[in-house]
Amino acid sequence: MSALPNCPACQSEYTYEVADMYACPECGHEWSGLAEAGEGGEKVVRDANGNVLEDGDSVTVIKDLKVKGTSSVVKVGTKVKSIRLVEGDHDIDCKIDGFGPMKLKSEFVKKA
Repeated sequence: MSALPNCPACQSEYTYEVADMYACPECGHEWSGLAEAGEGGEKVVRDANGNVLEDGDSVTVIKDLKVKGTSSVVKVGTKVKSIRLVEGDHDIDCKIDGFGPMKLKSEFVKKA
């Protein structure tokens, strides 16, 4: 049997797999199998195709994204340069020409 990772929220060793995700029965935390910890314990962020993203990479948006609070839309194929990886639900901080500072989810971009 392969060793499952400890829960990133409570460090419990009693984790289990559910489809393509992991779950913790002690705290109820669920996380993706693609967002595993790297060698130094830092979170590894991957794009929609599974490529590892790093600070300073350029990415392309793969889906029309509505901008919250406006009627604007970030169109498919929009290139974003010099991304910065951050913790949280939206794990990419960037500036998009014509929109300004934005936070994106890595699942909606691909590495350029």
